[in-house]
Amino acid sequence: MLDRYELLHLIEHNARLTQPELAVMLGTTEEAVAAELANLHKEDIILGYTTVVNWEKTKRETVTALIEVRLTPQRNQGFDKIAQHLYQYSQVTSCYLMSGGFDLMLIIEDSTLREVAAFISNKVAPIEGVVSTATHFILKKYKSNGVVFEDRPVDKREAVIL
Repeated sequence: MLDRYELLHLIEHNARLTQPELAVMLGTTEEAVAAELANLHKEDIILGYTTVVNWEKTKRETVTALIEVRLTPQRNQGFDKIAQHLYQYSQVTSCYLMSGGFDLMLIIEDSTLREVAAFISNKVAPIEGVVSTATHFILKKYKSNGVVFEDRPVDKREAVIL
């Protein structure tokens, strides 16, 4: 029997694994892997596949900001209506309901600090129910989605075989 959690773990860390490779790793058949992947898509457990890109090594300039949003909950809708409104914007890459001193955490990406500021002042702050925002800018990524961004030192020692 195929372990769906092990399958999910494998493809979460390397979505490029082929069905034959997954079958070998899981000790099952390609058909079983294909059927389980189809079920996982159908059940909306697998929602998509992404690539982690180190944009600092490209010529594209981006600014990533984490925005703390304090809200007044909407009657009979809680925070969901405001969250759904906000995550529709293309700049919003992630939106989380949080515990603690604020209610929503938005992660947004844009090309300049000015565009991030305009997004917050024109799209986030005016929404009814938004009490306040606090913005934090990411200065450097060290690790994201389990992937380390720093260049690892190369071991220049020579192998000695006896």
